[in-house]
Amino acid sequence: MSTDEKEIEQFMHGLMRRNPGQPEFHQAVEEVAVNIIPFVEQNPEFKKARILERMTEPDRIVIFRVCWEDDEGNIRVNRGYRIQNNNAIGPYKGGIRFHPSVNESILKFLAFEQTFKNSLTGLPMGGGKGGADFNPKGRSEAEVMRFCQSFMTELCRHIGPDTDIPAGDIGVGAREVGFMFGQYKRLINRFEGVLTGKALEFGGSHIRNEATGYGVVYLMEDMLTHAGNAIDGKVCTVSGSGNVATFCAQKLIELGGQVVTLSDSSGYIHDKEGITQEKLDWVKDLKNIRRGRISEYADEFGCEFYEGRPWDIPCDLAFPCATQNELEEADAQKLIDNGCMAISEGANMPSNAGAIKLLADAKILHAPSKAANAGGVAVSGLEMSQNSIRISWTPEEVDTHLRRIMASIHDQCAEYGEDGDYIDYMKGANIAGFRKVARAMMAYGVI
Repeated sequence: MSTDEKEIEQFMHGLMRRNPGQPEFHQAVEEVAVNIIPFVEQNPEFKKARILERMTEPDRIVIFRVCWEDDEGNIRVNRGYRIQNNNAIGPYKGGIRFHPSVNESILKFLAFEQTFKNSLTGLPMGGGKGGADFNPKGRSEAEVMRFCQSFMTELCRHIGPDTDIPAGDIGVGAREVGFMFGQYKRLINRFEGVLTGKALEFGGSHIRNEATGYGVVYLMEDMLTHAGNAIDGKVCTVSGSGNVATFCAQKLIELGGQVVTLSDSSGYIHDKEGITQEKLDWVKDLKNIRRGRISEYADEFGCEFYEGRPWDIPCDLAFPCATQNELEEADAQKLIDNGCMAISEGANMPSNAGAIKLLADAKILHAPSKAANAGGVAVSGLEMSQNSIRISWTPEEVDTHLRRIMASIHDQCAEYGEDGDYIDYMKGANIAGFRKVARAMMAYGVI
């Protein structure tokens, strides 16, 4: 075992001892530590100041009770969270998730990764995440409103436009953001940009829904351009069928890619002829309006539907946009065997450690989620800017800013991930994101 491997093992042992029973958080930290610990060994000032140890200990974790009344008059009790991970380069920034799976481990993983992601955007934003184990599915609009108002009644004590600016995430869309912003405004008696993902009528930004999916493709485009290639004419497999997946597919189609798969929890469709914009519009209606299953696409357009995930399908480019750990070792090996040249991650931490190693060993271009899906928080940051200067940019202006930010992210990853004739984008993203936050932390002294 090398010295670096011993250091990584010792670091992870200490982290797991301090944070027992939090596998998602452990995985997110180890994914970073394998690159950062060797980097820290080469930069002893960071080691002496124990920057990585400090970065993996959140500034604070707020846990609170959320009481609300359902339509039948029953009192319900949920648990709310806000993880304020690191504000060295700006106020805490990160989404709010409403889902039964929400727990401290998942939110700590997301807040930790958000710190690196926000750093890469170049915008002054720290890392945070929050949510509750509340499931809005199947609830009436009145129930969702009452829950959001109760949640914000406590959360408002801990956030503000210069302190912590939450946004939406799984289970929290424009409706939920609207209810929470209304309650915040009611309690604080100020109209200020404390939440992003708002509707355009009260301070939202154009292309916020599209931003994450577009950014995933923009980073892929930059990786391929750097390697002397292009998206045009490439066969693309996309997992998922939500906002990230559908807008990723939309941008790929615009750039000449042939998108052949989409998926949901029931399985995936394989459209050998390629998903057109008209077919994609049908999928958006299916998922956003009719709340149907992706298998209905196969019936409608006469293609194949399979259970499982789409990584068996031969492709040139792959875009995991569904959920965490959807790309395992066997999936990575299948992509390699089938000639996949590049992967750009739309979901948060969709590849497990074994898959990441296989892809790196095979020298597959691999944009990790902390870089590839940063487009969403980048446009949230642009929404904050618009709120601060009391102006609204056009969709074209926002997209221009987004494209510039994604190009900058690529260049940072390429600078720190260069390894001969191969760029390790995972390593580059981790080091570039860490370095900026670490330097700010060093400037503040021991706090």
